[in-house]
Amino acid sequence: MAKSYYMPKDDSGKAELLEHLATRLPIYADLLEISAVDITSLQADAAALRYTLSAYNVVQANARLWTAFKNLQRDGGTGTTAYPQAANLPAPAQAVPLGIIPRLSGLIARIKTARNYSDAIGQDLNIVGTTQIVDPSSWKPVIDISLTAGRPTLQWSKGTADSIEVWADRGDDKGFHFYAVTTDPNFTDTTVSPASAALWKYKAIYRLRDEQVGNWSDVISVAVGT
Repeated sequence: MAKSYYMPKDDSGKAELLEHLATRLPIYADLLEISAVDITSLQADAAALRYTLSAYNVVQANARLWTAFKNLQRDGGTGTTAYPQAANLPAPAQAVPLGIIPRLSGLIARIKTARNYSDAIGQDLNIVGTTQIVDPSSWKPVIDISLTAGRPTLQWSKGTADSIEVWADRGDDKGFHFYAVTTDPNFTDTTVSPASAALWKYKAIYRLRDEQVGNWSDVISVAVGT
């Protein structure tokens, strides 16, 4: 089964991973051939990023306080005339070279290629992504439509599907019929527009390994012709 990427997307999550590794990796340092210099650098990076995030939050909160006071002082209203206090930050953590997360990614890559690395160690270090269960039977495309130079363009998200199968109803009382299979997330219908105004309808279904999977999209429509 596929696994998600181990690296958290948000800054707080990245800081937590750094702190976890700074605590747990020393236990496996000899086994994984991680040097004392690497451990020291990791611990410094963890402390530095946590300090920066904490200081950033304090400064942001203080900035909002000053913005509110500035508006009150300028425009009037109810409140104190005393200036807000400036942000009071603790002494900064040890400065570290720029690029904490690229450095962390490089260290984790080394850990995973170490001779004695195992999935159990990776789980303990929180550097193994969670297992993703893909259930194509529940897939349902969400499609949108717009006109490009008078031609309908369907927008859709591919996700983990291979392609999408598009069916069209030209408003000619023939109902829906197969039109195309495409991988283009901005797919333009090149069919010649009718001489008179008509309402064209579309529906679509995902394809995986050359077979339809999941459920049909909701039907969408667009006015074409003159």
